[in-house]
Amino acid sequence: MFESQKGGHFSANTMCQLFLDIHKAVGLKDASSHSGRRTYITRLANKGVGVRLLAELAGHSHISITQRYIDVNSEQLSAAVELL
Repeated sequence: MFESQKGGHFSANTMCQLFLDIHKAVGLKDASSHSGRRTYITRLANKGVGVRLLAELAGHSHISITQRYIDVNSEQLSAAVELL
């Protein structure tokens, strides 16, 4: 996905450190290397994309892994209760 200045690929550890440095530079204290992945999956889920499709997009072999990435907030909980 990303190419180094020498034309090679970055290692997973290098990419994690790069994202941690970016998060720190912009003041995101609780962010991790998976924060973007979590946001991507959560936003698609909130737009109605099914968990099987999300799992495929994320490259997960089991939907249970994908389900762990979907964040739920208090507004969503309230809206769900209001459906009754």
